[in-house]
Amino acid sequence: MMHRMMAAGLAATGLMLAGAPTVAQEWAPTKPIKIVVPIVGSTNDALARLIAPKLQEALGQPVVVENKPGAGGNIGADFVAKSPPDGHTLLVGYNGPLAINPSLFAKMPYDPQKDLAPITLAVKTPQYLVAGPAADFSTAKEFIAKAKASPGKYSYASVAMGSASHLTMEMLKAAAGISVTHVPYKGATPAVTDLLGGNVEVAFMVPGNVQQFVVQGRLKLLATTGEKRFRSSPNVPTLIELGYRDLEATGWVGLLAPAGTPKPIIERYYREIAKILNSPDMTARLHDMEFEVIASTPDQFATWIASESRKWGAVVKATGAKAE
Repeated sequence: MMHRMMAAGLAATGLMLAGAPTVAQEWAPTKPIKIVVPIVGSTNDALARLIAPKLQEALGQPVVVENKPGAGGNIGADFVAKSPPDGHTLLVGYNGPLAINPSLFAKMPYDPQKDLAPITLAVKTPQYLVAGPAADFSTAKEFIAKAKASPGKYSYASVAMGSASHLTMEMLKAAAGISVTHVPYKGATPAVTDLLGGNVEVAFMVPGNVQQFVVQGRLKLLATTGEKRFRSSPNVPTLIELGYRDLEATGWVGLLAPAGTPKPIIERYYREIAKILNSPDMTARLHDMEFEVIASTPDQFATWIASESRKWGAVVKATGAKAE
């Protein structure tokens, strides 16, 4: 009798288990994760290195940041686009390789909207127009007046060909009718070094790349590219205030994976990265860099990239900017 009761109980339990809903196992990486930054020494790099240790803790695998600069970010972005879509290679992407370069370069090795899978738009910020300490002007009005009076006398740095720091100056050149020579660099660090050293006079940079030098008085903050003034620099005008109504230019950074990466992998990364970005310590750190935390969904980021591609494509066409 006891054996029959046990058998009946086991059979009933088996039926209950068979009828229970299957719980999908959450994706997890099985080897080290590589985050590729297609530029050197920029806020893109800083963001990657802030996120990496927290992502490593959340996913239980080493997370390594690797810089692959060149061709305005195309080399690093192309490397990720052609990597296996297995969740072990990510891209830190920004305006240049995702939204500007398809219009700027005659030939692209990848299609940003087809060959990469958006995870999240992490942060965005207006830019600073800054001048080196030896520049013979201290305001945006003075810079524009002197550049008009002496075409070709001044040069400007950018963090990369096709970056927002490149095209924003091209926008100002067209709007103000000035001639300033472009000097592209491979990342913010060499660009800012030459700016501090007086080898170039001006640059558009996201605040995180130059904030410490502005605070120290080693760089002059001339104007910003937002709709309104920064809380940290209320005495510095926007270019819109100075009469350039259409000169609003945003720098932004997001994370992506190779196209074809399964949805559960994208969703796991989105949840973990959004959680990291919205944590109090990370939000405070990013606010200090004048970044607004966005942490958008993958679909929202895809829509943003498409919108930014149209916007910057129009700028490239209007200014006649080309990859040099």
